[in-house]
Amino acid sequence: MNAAPSWCDQLSENGFAITPGVLDSQQIKDLISSLESVQRGSFQRRGGIRNLLDVSETVRELSGSPSIRLIVSMVLGEKAFPVRGILFDKTESANWKVPWHQDLTIAVAEKVETDGFGPWSVKAGVQHVRPPAFVLENMLSVRIHLDDCPAENGALKVIPGSHRGGRLSENEAAETGAAGPVVVCEAAAGDVVLMRPLLVHSSSASEQRGRRRVIHLDYASVRLPGGLQWQHEPRFNGV
Repeated sequence: MNAAPSWCDQLSENGFAITPGVLDSQQIKDLISSLESVQRGSFQRRGGIRNLLDVSETVRELSGSPSIRLIVSMVLGEKAFPVRGILFDKTESANWKVPWHQDLTIAVAEKVETDGFGPWSVKAGVQHVRPPAFVLENMLSVRIHLDDCPAENGALKVIPGSHRGGRLSENEAAETGAAGPVVVCEAAAGDVVLMRPLLVHSSSASEQRGRRRVIHLDYASVRLPGGLQWQHEPRFNGV
């Protein structure tokens, strides 16, 4: 049996890892063309697109492509499935910074009051809720870079190992970020940055001209309890 790639150990230990050259230049070009078409339509949003799996067939295909599925299955198993997609698009006119935080909410099909889930919110017309930690611990975020992203281009910043501390309050996440150590996840176009949702992370505004486009895909490996369903609920072969 082949040994797990080194990034698997890095992800387990640090809560993040970078896998280089997952997409080639033609795949990147095709994705950019497809996303620009979507952004010109009715779903355009300053700074990117939410509900990306709903509005882009190209991204839906990407989420199930062999190269991405192989990475996800090594972490979450063969039954893992995509549950959310977002395009982050930093430009000169849509440039922002994000404070230290964890990704603590999930997108669901509808609001169903369930023990351990809450508070609730609505983002771009979709119900979101904060789940118990065990749900987040069985998720993986896959950040696919469409542009080169050195530190100056608003690259992701992370606190290695902070995913092992469970859910934190906003103040606790801010204190964790301030204490460091901080790692900047520089990436080239075609690279994929993997991240556990409970990892404390942030990003600065870009200092470069041009764009920083990242397709952010969330995957899960557990069904939700109490009648709750993921916004993109897969078929489980009748189980």
